[in-house]
Amino acid sequence: MTASGSETTPAPEPFPTDWTRCLVLVAHPDDPEYGMSAAVARWTAEGRHVVYVLASSGEAGIEGMAPEVAGPVREEEQRRSSAIVGVTEVEFLGFPDSRIVDGPDLRDAVADAIRRHRPDVVVSLYSGPEWAPGAPNQSDHMEFGAAVGTVFDDLAAAAGVESGEARPLFWFESTPDPTHYVVVDGFVETAVDALAEHFEYLSVLDPDTPVRDQARTQVENVCAPREGLADGRPVVGFRRMRP
Repeated sequence: MTASGSETTPAPEPFPTDWTRCLVLVAHPDDPEYGMSAAVARWTAEGRHVVYVLASSGEAGIEGMAPEVAGPVREEEQRRSSAIVGVTEVEFLGFPDSRIVDGPDLRDAVADAIRRHRPDVVVSLYSGPEWAPGAPNQSDHMEFGAAVGTVFDDLAAAAGVESGEARPLFWFESTPDPTHYVVVDGFVETAVDALAEHFEYLSVLDPDTPVRDQARTQVENVCAPREGLADGRPVVGFRRMRP
């Protein structure tokens, strides 16, 4: 308890290690690289199997580029980026970028991905309303996160009732307000390399800043050491959403 009588927030714990298969579910290309790829690089280096499934191809994400051109460009950038952190299975579900809605079609596609890949751990991107005060989250992220949560709960309810029903052990979000962390010293530069592969996207997003400088700023901010954790080593934070 604090002096005022309110409860203190527990310190984040190390991310669980009793798993072998992870399914990363995100809305767009570059979503893994903006928050979690250093952790993914560590996991694959440890011999864990990670798959990326993306709701959209990010076709609306490059200003001045037609969606039918931008989609394939962003898919290829994502495949190259994923390979850098040891992820060789990357799937795109084909939902419309900037118009993702938590509905039956999306939930069915997410459930199918979980059943096919049978992960021990599901990881998705932060789905809360704000990354920080005055920094609102995107609707696509919030809608997709809501769909992931509903599917996870439905699968959990069905496990033990329907024979052979897949049920992941955990669901985490990559988040600025973590309950768990992964130590990523030795993998920060790999994460910079991965984000820098989104060259066309980043070069239009901020044409005045070199792509690699953009990537380094973002990754080093995400992986910044947190006071009292891991002896000051860089970490990536996750919030345990279920169970």
